[in-house]
Amino acid sequence: MNQHKPLCFVIMPFGTKPDPVGGPDIDFDRIYNIAIRPAIEEADMEPIRADEERVGGIIHEAMFERLLLCDYAIADLTTANANVFYELGVRHTALPRTTLTIFAQHQRIPFDVNFLRSLPYALGENNGLDDKQALALRNAVSAKLRDLRRLNASQAPIDSPLFKLLSDWNPGQIAHDKTDTFRNRVQLNETMKQRLTVIREQYKQESTRKEAQESLQAFREEIEPIDAADNATLADMMLTYRALKDWNGMIDLYEAMPLILKKQIMVREQLGFAYNRRAGENKSPTDRAEALRILTDVDKQQGPSPETLGLIGRIHKDNWEEAIKADKLTLARGHLNKAIDAYRRGYLADQRDAYPGINLLTLLDIRGDAESLKEKSRLLPVVRFAVERRLAGTTPNYWDHATMLELSVLKTDEQQARNYLAETVAIIRETWEPETTARNLKMIEKARQERGEETAWLRKIIDELDNHSK
Repeated sequence: MNQHKPLCFVIMPFGTKPDPVGGPDIDFDRIYNIAIRPAIEEADMEPIRADEERVGGIIHEAMFERLLLCDYAIADLTTANANVFYELGVRHTALPRTTLTIFAQHQRIPFDVNFLRSLPYALGENNGLDDKQALALRNAVSAKLRDLRRLNASQAPIDSPLFKLLSDWNPGQIAHDKTDTFRNRVQLNETMKQRLTVIREQYKQESTRKEAQESLQAFREEIEPIDAADNATLADMMLTYRALKDWNGMIDLYEAMPLILKKQIMVREQLGFAYNRRAGENKSPTDRAEALRILTDVDKQQGPSPETLGLIGRIHKDNWEEAIKADKLTLARGHLNKAIDAYRRGYLADQRDAYPGINLLTLLDIRGDAESLKEKSRLLPVVRFAVERRLAGTTPNYWDHATMLELSVLKTDEQQARNYLAETVAIIRETWEPETTARNLKMIEKARQERGEETAWLRKIIDELDNHSK
Protein backbone atom coordinates (compact mmCIF):
# COMPACT_ATOMS: atom_id res chain seq x y z
CA MET A 1 0.00 0.00 0.00
CA ASN A 2 1.38 3.41 -1.01
CA GLN A 3 1.53 5.66 2.06
CA HIS A 4 1.04 8.80 -0.02
CA LYS A 5 -2.06 7.85 -2.02
CA PRO A 6 -5.49 8.83 -0.68
CA LEU A 7 -7.61 5.95 0.66
CA CYS A 8 -10.95 5.20 -1.00
CA PHE A 9 -13.38 3.16 1.09
CA VAL A 10 -15.89 0.98 -0.81
CA ILE A 11 -19.22 0.35 0.90
CA MET A 12 -21.07 -2.46 -0.90
CA PRO A 13 -22.43 -5.97 -0.33
CA PHE A 14 -20.15 -9.02 -0.51
CA GLY A 15 -20.64 -12.10 -2.66
CA THR A 16 -23.88 -12.70 -4.53
CA LYS A 17 -27.08 -11.07 -3.32
CA PRO A 18 -30.72 -11.50 -4.44
CA ASP A 19 -32.11 -8.98 -6.91
CA PRO A 20 -35.01 -7.17 -5.18
CA VAL A 21 -36.89 -6.94 -8.48
CA GLY A 22 -36.81 -10.72 -8.98
CA GLY A 23 -33.93 -11.17 -11.41
CA PRO A 24 -30.93 -13.48 -10.98
CA ASP A 25 -28.56 -12.90 -8.08
CA ILE A 26 -26.05 -10.06 -8.47
CA ASP A 27 -22.34 -10.86 -8.06
CA PHE A 28 -20.93 -7.86 -6.19
CA ASP A 29 -17.47 -9.41 -5.87
CA ARG A 30 -17.17 -9.39 -9.67
CA ILE A 31 -18.41 -5.79 -9.87
CA TYR A 32 -15.78 -4.77 -7.33
CA ASN A 33 -12.90 -6.79 -8.78
CA ILE A 34 -13.26 -5.94 -12.46
CA ALA A 35 -14.71 -2.42 -12.31
CA ILE A 36 -14.62 -0.55 -9.01
CA ARG A 37 -11.22 -1.57 -7.67
CA PRO A 38 -9.35 -0.89 -10.94
CA ALA A 39 -11.23 2.43 -11.27
CA ILE A 40 -9.99 3.52 -7.86
CA GLU A 41 -6.45 2.50 -8.73
CA GLU A 42 -6.65 4.38 -12.05
CA ALA A 43 -7.63 7.49 -10.07
CA ASP A 44 -4.35 7.00 -8.15
CA MET A 45 -6.05 5.99 -4.89
CA GLU A 46 -5.81 2.94 -2.61
CA PRO A 47 -9.03 0.85 -2.45
CA ILE A 48 -10.33 -0.54 0.86
CA ARG A 49 -13.47 -2.62 0.91
CA ALA A 50 -15.99 -2.84 3.75
CA ASP A 51 -15.70 -6.17 5.53
CA GLU A 52 -18.60 -6.23 7.99
CA GLU A 53 -20.34 -9.16 6.29
CA ARG A 54 -17.27 -11.32 6.78
CA VAL A 55 -17.74 -10.99 10.54
CA GLY A 56 -21.50 -11.40 10.72
CA GLY A 57 -22.59 -7.86 9.87
CA ILE A 58 -21.35 -6.11 13.00
CA ILE A 59 -20.63 -2.39 12.74
CA HIS A 60 -17.44 -2.33 14.79
CA GLU A 61 -14.85 0.32 15.63
CA ALA A 62 -12.70 -0.43 12.56
CA MET A 63 -15.73 0.19 10.36
CA PHE A 64 -16.30 3.64 11.85
CA GLU A 65 -12.61 4.43 11.40
CA ARG A 66 -12.85 3.62 7.72
CA LEU A 67 -16.01 5.67 7.30
CA LEU A 68 -14.59 8.70 9.08
CA LEU A 69 -10.92 8.62 8.12
CA CYS A 70 -10.77 7.46 4.49
CA ASP A 71 -10.20 10.39 2.15
CA TYR A 72 -12.85 9.21 -0.34
CA ALA A 73 -15.70 6.71 -0.36
CA ILE A 74 -17.90 4.89 -2.85
CA ALA A 75 -21.27 3.47 -1.78
CA ASP A 76 -23.16 1.02 -4.02
CA LEU A 77 -26.86 1.43 -3.23
CA THR A 78 -27.97 -1.52 -5.39
CA THR A 79 -30.32 -3.92 -3.53
CA ALA A 80 -30.89 -1.27 -0.83
CA ASN A 81 -28.62 -3.18 1.57
CA ALA A 82 -29.29 -2.01 5.15
CA ASN A 83 -25.61 -1.94 6.16
CA VAL A 84 -24.71 0.13 3.12
CA PHE A 85 -27.37 2.76 3.90
CA TYR A 86 -26.38 2.89 7.56
CA GLU A 87 -22.71 3.39 6.73
CA LEU A 88 -23.51 6.00 4.08
CA GLY A 89 -25.49 7.88 6.73
CA VAL A 90 -22.51 7.83 9.09
CA ARG A 91 -20.24 9.08 6.33
CA HIS A 92 -22.63 11.89 5.36
CA THR A 93 -22.97 12.93 9.00
CA ALA A 94 -19.22 13.32 9.44
CA LEU A 95 -17.97 14.51 6.05
CA PRO A 96 -19.53 17.06 3.70
CA ARG A 97 -17.90 15.88 0.49
CA THR A 98 -15.75 13.23 -1.33
CA THR A 99 -18.41 10.48 -1.26
CA LEU A 100 -19.61 8.95 -4.55
CA THR A 101 -22.82 6.91 -4.68
CA ILE A 102 -23.55 4.43 -7.49
CA PHE A 103 -26.40 2.02 -8.27
CA ALA A 104 -27.55 -0.50 -10.90
CA GLN A 105 -29.94 1.51 -13.02
CA HIS A 106 -32.56 -1.24 -13.52
CA GLN A 107 -33.55 -1.01 -9.83
CA ARG A 108 -35.58 1.47 -7.90
CA ILE A 109 -33.75 2.85 -4.87
CA PRO A 110 -35.99 3.57 -1.81
CA PHE A 111 -35.52 7.32 -2.24
CA ASP A 112 -34.68 9.79 -4.99
CA VAL A 113 -30.91 9.63 -5.50
CA ASN A 114 -30.73 12.50 -7.94
CA PHE A 115 -29.78 14.99 -5.23
CA LEU A 116 -26.83 12.75 -4.33
CA ARG A 117 -25.46 13.04 -7.88
CA SER A 118 -25.46 9.23 -7.98
CA LEU A 119 -23.82 7.39 -10.85
CA PRO A 120 -26.04 4.71 -12.45
CA TYR A 121 -24.49 1.68 -14.14
CA ALA A 122 -25.85 -1.04 -16.41
CA LEU A 123 -26.01 -4.76 -15.75
CA GLY A 124 -26.50 -7.16 -18.63
CA GLU A 125 -28.20 -10.48 -19.20
CA ASN A 126 -28.83 -12.46 -16.01
CA ASN A 127 -27.66 -9.43 -14.00
CA GLY A 128 -24.09 -10.11 -15.09
CA LEU A 129 -21.43 -7.50 -15.75
CA ASP A 130 -19.71 -8.29 -19.03
CA ASP A 131 -16.35 -6.86 -20.04
CA LYS A 132 -17.90 -3.98 -22.04
CA GLN A 133 -20.17 -2.94 -19.16
CA ALA A 134 -17.31 -3.33 -16.69
CA LEU A 135 -15.13 -1.03 -18.76
CA ALA A 136 -17.92 1.57 -18.93
CA LEU A 137 -18.39 1.48 -15.15
CA ARG A 138 -14.66 1.52 -14.55
CA ASN A 139 -14.15 4.57 -16.76
CA ALA A 140 -17.12 6.42 -15.26
CA VAL A 141 -16.09 5.80 -11.65
CA SER A 142 -12.46 6.68 -12.36
CA ALA A 143 -13.49 9.93 -14.01
CA LYS A 144 -15.78 10.85 -11.12
CA LEU A 145 -13.06 10.16 -8.57
CA ARG A 146 -10.52 12.21 -10.48
CA ASP A 147 -13.02 15.07 -10.62
CA LEU A 148 -13.66 14.80 -6.88
CA ARG A 149 -9.94 14.80 -6.21
CA ARG A 150 -9.36 17.83 -8.42
CA LEU A 151 -12.24 19.79 -6.91
CA ASN A 152 -11.29 18.80 -3.38
CA ALA A 153 -7.93 20.51 -3.88
CA SER A 154 -9.91 23.75 -3.77
CA GLN A 155 -13.44 23.17 -2.49
CA ALA A 156 -15.38 20.16 -3.80
CA PRO A 157 -19.17 20.42 -3.99
CA ILE A 158 -20.99 19.23 -0.87
CA ASP A 159 -22.52 15.77 -1.40
CA SER A 160 -23.84 15.24 2.13
CA PRO A 161 -27.56 16.16 2.46
CA LEU A 162 -26.99 16.98 6.15
CA PHE A 163 -24.28 19.53 5.45
CA LYS A 164 -26.45 21.06 2.72
CA LEU A 165 -29.42 21.39 5.05
CA LEU A 166 -27.58 22.64 8.14
CA SER A 167 -25.14 25.33 7.13
CA ASP A 168 -23.66 25.58 10.63
CA TRP A 169 -23.23 21.80 11.08
CA ASN A 170 -19.60 21.19 12.07
CA PRO A 171 -18.71 17.87 13.74
CA GLY A 172 -15.07 18.91 14.05
CA GLN A 173 -11.81 17.78 12.52
CA ILE A 174 -10.02 14.53 13.37
CA ALA A 175 -6.44 14.86 14.57
CA HIS A 176 -3.71 14.09 12.03
CA ASP A 177 -2.01 11.59 14.30
CA LYS A 178 -5.23 9.57 14.45
CA THR A 179 -5.37 9.55 10.64
CA ASP A 180 -1.74 8.43 10.37
CA THR A 181 -2.26 5.63 12.89
CA PHE A 182 -5.35 4.49 10.98
CA ARG A 183 -3.48 4.37 7.68
CA ASN A 184 -0.72 2.26 9.21
CA ARG A 185 -3.24 -0.17 10.69
CA VAL A 186 -5.10 -0.49 7.38
CA GLN A 187 -1.86 -1.39 5.66
CA LEU A 188 -1.11 -4.01 8.33
CA ASN A 189 -4.61 -5.58 8.08
CA GLU A 190 -4.44 -5.79 4.30
CA THR A 191 -1.07 -7.51 4.54
CA MET A 192 -2.48 -10.03 7.04
CA LYS A 193 -5.40 -10.89 4.77
CA GLN A 194 -3.04 -11.45 1.85
CA ARG A 195 -0.92 -13.79 3.99
CA LEU A 196 -3.99 -15.84 4.97
CA THR A 197 -4.98 -16.12 1.31
CA VAL A 198 -1.52 -17.47 0.49
CA ILE A 199 -1.77 -20.02 3.32
CA ARG A 200 -5.10 -21.33 2.01
CA GLU A 201 -3.64 -21.65 -1.47
CA GLN A 202 -0.60 -23.51 -0.11
CA TYR A 203 -2.80 -26.10 1.58
CA LYS A 204 -4.45 -27.03 -1.72
CA GLN A 205 -1.19 -28.64 -2.84
CA GLU A 206 -0.17 -31.77 -0.94
CA SER A 207 3.52 -30.86 -1.24
CA THR A 208 3.07 -27.57 0.65
CA ARG A 209 0.46 -28.55 3.27
CA LYS A 210 2.97 -28.82 6.11
CA GLU A 211 4.34 -25.42 5.16
CA ALA A 212 0.79 -24.00 5.22
CA GLN A 213 0.18 -25.41 8.71
CA GLU A 214 3.46 -24.00 10.01
CA SER A 215 2.73 -20.61 8.42
CA LEU A 216 -0.69 -20.42 10.07
CA GLN A 217 0.79 -21.31 13.46
CA ALA A 218 3.39 -18.58 13.04
CA PHE A 219 0.67 -16.13 11.99
CA ARG A 220 -1.33 -16.96 15.12
CA GLU A 221 1.69 -16.32 17.35
CA GLU A 222 2.42 -13.00 15.65
CA ILE A 223 -1.02 -11.47 16.23
CA GLU A 224 -1.13 -12.13 19.96
CA PRO A 225 -2.92 -10.84 21.95
CA ILE A 226 -5.89 -12.07 19.91
CA ASP A 227 -8.42 -9.68 21.41
CA ALA A 228 -6.42 -6.73 20.07
CA ALA A 229 -6.50 -7.95 16.45
CA ASP A 230 -8.86 -6.66 13.78
CA ASN A 231 -12.20 -8.54 13.84
CA ALA A 232 -12.21 -9.15 10.10
CA THR A 233 -8.72 -10.63 10.30
CA LEU A 234 -9.84 -12.97 13.10
CA ALA A 235 -12.86 -14.11 11.09
CA ASP A 236 -10.64 -14.68 8.05
CA MET A 237 -8.23 -16.62 10.25
CA MET A 238 -11.05 -18.85 11.50
CA LEU A 239 -12.00 -19.66 7.91
CA THR A 240 -8.34 -20.39 7.15
CA TYR A 241 -8.24 -22.94 9.98
CA ARG A 242 -11.36 -24.46 8.38
CA ALA A 243 -9.65 -24.63 4.98
CA LEU A 244 -6.77 -26.49 6.65
CA LYS A 245 -9.24 -28.84 8.42
CA ASP A 246 -7.82 -27.73 11.75
CA TRP A 247 -10.91 -28.03 13.93
CA ASN A 248 -8.93 -27.57 17.16
CA GLY A 249 -7.50 -24.36 15.74
CA MET A 250 -10.98 -23.02 14.98
CA ILE A 251 -12.22 -23.84 18.48
CA ASP A 252 -9.15 -22.45 20.25
CA LEU A 253 -9.31 -19.24 18.21
CA TYR A 254 -12.98 -18.78 19.10
CA GLU A 255 -12.18 -19.07 22.81
CA ALA A 256 -9.59 -16.26 22.48
CA MET A 257 -11.86 -13.92 20.47
CA PRO A 258 -13.34 -10.73 21.98
CA LEU A 259 -16.88 -11.14 23.30
CA ILE A 260 -18.50 -9.02 20.58
CA LEU A 261 -17.10 -11.33 17.89
CA LYS A 262 -18.03 -14.48 19.80
CA LYS A 263 -21.66 -13.40 19.74
CA GLN A 264 -21.86 -13.07 15.96
CA ILE A 265 -24.02 -15.66 14.23
CA MET A 266 -21.51 -16.44 11.47
CA VAL A 267 -18.76 -17.08 14.01
CA ARG A 268 -21.01 -19.29 16.15
CA GLU A 269 -22.09 -21.26 13.07
CA GLN A 270 -18.44 -21.91 12.24
CA LEU A 271 -17.82 -22.98 15.84
CA GLY A 272 -20.65 -25.51 15.59
CA PHE A 273 -19.24 -26.69 12.27
CA ALA A 274 -15.82 -27.22 13.89
CA TYR A 275 -17.18 -29.17 16.85
CA ASN A 276 -19.15 -31.47 14.56
CA ARG A 277 -16.20 -32.10 12.23
CA ARG A 278 -13.95 -32.82 15.21
CA ALA A 279 -16.61 -35.19 16.55
CA GLY A 280 -16.46 -37.11 13.27
CA GLU A 281 -12.71 -37.55 13.51
CA ASN A 282 -12.52 -38.31 17.24
CA LYS A 283 -15.80 -40.23 17.52
CA SER A 284 -16.79 -37.87 20.32
CA PRO A 285 -20.50 -37.75 21.29
CA THR A 286 -19.64 -34.82 23.59
CA ASP A 287 -18.35 -32.70 20.68
CA ARG A 288 -21.38 -33.57 18.58
CA ALA A 289 -23.75 -32.65 21.40
CA GLU A 290 -21.91 -29.34 21.85
CA ALA A 291 -22.20 -28.61 18.12
CA LEU A 292 -25.94 -29.26 18.24
CA ARG A 293 -26.34 -27.07 21.33
CA ILE A 294 -24.50 -24.14 19.73
CA LEU A 295 -26.46 -24.31 16.48
CA THR A 296 -29.82 -24.87 18.18
CA ASP A 297 -29.21 -21.70 20.21
CA VAL A 298 -28.47 -19.80 16.98
CA ASP A 299 -31.64 -21.20 15.39
CA LYS A 300 -33.73 -20.06 18.36
CA GLN A 301 -32.16 -16.61 18.30
CA GLN A 302 -32.48 -15.79 14.60
CA GLY A 303 -35.26 -18.08 13.38
CA PRO A 304 -35.08 -20.46 10.39
CA SER A 305 -31.94 -19.98 8.31
CA PRO A 306 -30.67 -22.22 5.47
CA GLU A 307 -27.09 -22.00 6.77
CA THR A 308 -27.82 -22.85 10.40
CA LEU A 309 -30.39 -25.55 9.65
CA GLY A 310 -28.09 -27.04 7.02
CA LEU A 311 -25.44 -27.44 9.73
CA ILE A 312 -27.99 -28.91 12.15
CA GLY A 313 -29.12 -31.32 9.45
CA ARG A 314 -25.50 -32.40 8.96
CA ILE A 315 -25.19 -33.25 12.69
CA HIS A 316 -28.29 -35.47 12.58
CA LYS A 317 -27.03 -37.03 9.36
CA ASP A 318 -23.71 -37.86 11.04
CA ASN A 319 -25.56 -39.36 14.01
CA TRP A 320 -27.63 -41.43 11.59
CA GLU A 321 -24.53 -42.80 9.88
CA GLU A 322 -22.91 -43.75 13.17
CA ALA A 323 -26.08 -45.47 14.37
CA ILE A 324 -26.21 -47.45 11.12
CA LYS A 325 -22.59 -48.59 11.61
CA ALA A 326 -23.45 -49.65 15.18
CA ASP A 327 -26.45 -51.61 13.86
CA LYS A 328 -28.84 -49.48 15.93
CA LEU A 329 -31.50 -49.31 13.24
CA THR A 330 -34.33 -47.78 15.27
CA LEU A 331 -32.05 -45.02 16.54
CA ALA A 332 -30.75 -44.52 13.03
CA ARG A 333 -34.26 -44.03 11.67
CA GLY A 334 -34.88 -41.35 14.31
CA HIS A 335 -31.74 -39.42 13.38
CA LEU A 336 -32.55 -39.72 9.67
CA ASN A 337 -36.00 -38.25 10.29
CA LYS A 338 -34.49 -35.37 12.30
CA ALA A 339 -31.98 -34.66 9.55
CA ILE A 340 -34.74 -34.57 6.93
CA ASP A 341 -36.83 -32.25 9.10
CA ALA A 342 -33.88 -29.86 9.60
CA TYR A 343 -33.01 -29.74 5.90
CA ARG A 344 -36.67 -29.26 5.01
CA ARG A 345 -36.97 -26.31 7.39
CA GLY A 346 -33.79 -24.81 5.98
CA TYR A 347 -34.96 -25.24 2.41
CA LEU A 348 -38.39 -23.74 3.09
CA ALA A 349 -36.75 -20.75 4.82
CA ASP A 350 -35.22 -19.72 1.48
CA GLN A 351 -35.82 -21.87 -1.59
CA ARG A 352 -33.10 -19.99 -3.48
CA ASP A 353 -30.50 -21.70 -1.26
CA ALA A 354 -29.91 -25.12 -2.77
CA TYR A 355 -27.71 -26.51 0.03
CA PRO A 356 -30.50 -27.67 2.37
CA GLY A 357 -32.59 -28.54 -0.70
CA ILE A 358 -30.11 -30.99 -2.20
CA ASN A 359 -29.49 -32.62 1.18
CA LEU A 360 -33.23 -32.98 1.71
CA LEU A 361 -33.59 -34.68 -1.68
CA THR A 362 -30.65 -37.00 -0.99
CA LEU A 363 -31.99 -38.16 2.36
CA LEU A 364 -35.50 -38.60 0.96
CA ASP A 365 -33.98 -40.85 -1.71
CA ILE A 366 -32.11 -42.79 0.96
CA ARG A 367 -35.17 -43.20 3.18
CA GLY A 368 -36.75 -44.64 0.09
CA ASP A 369 -40.38 -45.19 1.12
CA ALA A 370 -43.16 -44.28 -1.32
CA GLU A 371 -44.00 -40.99 0.40
CA SER A 372 -40.36 -39.87 0.54
CA LEU A 373 -39.74 -40.68 -3.13
CA LYS A 374 -42.91 -38.81 -4.06
CA GLU A 375 -41.72 -35.73 -2.15
CA LYS A 376 -38.29 -36.05 -3.79
CA SER A 377 -39.84 -36.15 -7.27
CA ARG A 378 -41.95 -33.09 -6.48
CA LEU A 379 -39.10 -30.97 -5.12
CA LEU A 380 -36.26 -31.99 -7.44
CA PRO A 381 -37.27 -29.70 -10.34
CA VAL A 382 -37.67 -26.77 -7.92
CA VAL A 383 -34.19 -27.24 -6.47
CA ARG A 384 -32.77 -27.71 -9.94
CA PHE A 385 -34.34 -24.46 -11.12
CA ALA A 386 -32.77 -22.55 -8.21
CA VAL A 387 -29.31 -23.93 -9.05
CA GLU A 388 -29.74 -23.21 -12.76
CA ARG A 389 -30.50 -19.61 -11.89
CA ARG A 390 -27.23 -19.41 -10.01
CA LEU A 391 -25.33 -21.09 -12.84
CA ALA A 392 -26.74 -18.44 -15.18
CA GLY A 393 -24.86 -15.82 -13.16
CA THR A 394 -21.33 -14.73 -13.89
CA THR A 395 -19.39 -16.67 -11.23
CA PRO A 396 -21.02 -19.95 -10.10
CA ASN A 397 -19.03 -21.68 -7.37
CA TYR A 398 -18.07 -25.25 -6.53
CA TRP A 399 -21.34 -26.03 -4.75
CA ASP A 400 -23.46 -24.95 -7.73
CA HIS A 401 -21.75 -27.50 -9.99
CA ALA A 402 -21.60 -30.17 -7.26
CA THR A 403 -25.32 -29.76 -6.62
CA MET A 404 -26.07 -30.27 -10.31
CA LEU A 405 -23.90 -33.39 -10.18
CA GLU A 406 -25.85 -34.73 -7.22
CA LEU A 407 -29.19 -33.85 -8.81
CA SER A 408 -28.16 -35.79 -11.93
CA VAL A 409 -27.30 -38.79 -9.77
CA LEU A 410 -30.66 -38.57 -8.03
CA LYS A 411 -32.31 -38.61 -11.47
CA THR A 412 -30.10 -41.59 -12.43
CA ASP A 413 -28.85 -39.63 -15.45
CA GLU A 414 -25.37 -41.10 -15.94
CA GLN A 415 -24.27 -38.97 -18.89
CA GLN A 416 -25.38 -35.72 -17.32
CA ALA A 417 -23.70 -36.71 -14.05
CA ARG A 418 -20.40 -37.29 -15.87
CA ASN A 419 -20.68 -33.88 -17.54
CA TYR A 420 -21.24 -32.13 -14.23
CA LEU A 421 -18.44 -34.14 -12.61
CA ALA A 422 -15.95 -32.60 -15.03
CA GLU A 423 -17.22 -29.09 -14.25
CA THR A 424 -17.21 -29.79 -10.51
CA VAL A 425 -13.62 -31.00 -10.19
CA ALA A 426 -12.42 -28.09 -12.32
CA ILE A 427 -13.63 -25.55 -9.76
CA ILE A 428 -12.56 -27.15 -6.46
CA ARG A 429 -11.34 -24.55 -3.95
CA GLU A 430 -10.68 -26.63 -0.82
CA THR A 431 -10.15 -30.38 -0.43
CA TRP A 432 -13.03 -30.86 1.99
CA GLU A 433 -15.50 -29.84 -0.75
CA PRO A 434 -15.18 -32.96 -3.01
CA GLU A 435 -14.88 -35.03 0.16
CA THR A 436 -18.34 -33.83 1.23
CA THR A 437 -19.85 -34.48 -2.21
CA ALA A 438 -18.35 -37.98 -2.38
CA ARG A 439 -19.73 -38.72 1.07
CA ASN A 440 -23.26 -37.89 -0.05
CA LEU A 441 -22.92 -39.96 -3.20
CA LYS A 442 -21.66 -42.93 -1.17
CA MET A 443 -24.83 -42.79 0.92
CA ILE A 444 -26.97 -42.78 -2.23
CA GLU A 445 -24.89 -45.67 -3.60
CA LYS A 446 -25.41 -47.78 -0.48
CA ALA A 447 -29.17 -47.15 -0.33
CA ARG A 448 -29.61 -48.03 -3.99
CA GLN A 449 -27.51 -51.16 -3.68
CA GLU A 450 -29.79 -52.27 -0.86
CA ARG A 451 -32.75 -51.72 -3.20
CA GLY A 452 -31.04 -53.84 -5.85
CA GLU A 453 -30.22 -50.99 -8.25
CA GLU A 454 -27.13 -50.91 -10.49
CA THR A 455 -24.48 -48.46 -9.20
CA ALA A 456 -21.20 -49.30 -10.98
CA TRP A 457 -21.30 -46.02 -12.91
CA LEU A 458 -21.82 -44.09 -9.67
CA ARG A 459 -18.79 -45.74 -8.07
CA LYS A 460 -16.54 -44.34 -10.83
CA ILE A 461 -17.78 -40.82 -10.06
CA ILE A 462 -17.19 -41.32 -6.34
CA ASP A 463 -13.65 -42.57 -6.96
CA GLU A 464 -12.87 -39.48 -9.03
CA LEU A 465 -14.08 -37.19 -6.25
CA ASP A 466 -12.08 -39.15 -3.67
CA ASN A 467 -8.93 -38.64 -5.74
CA HIS A 468 -9.47 -34.88 -5.55
CA SER A 469 -10.01 -34.98 -1.78
CA LYS A 470 -6.47 -36.07 -0.99
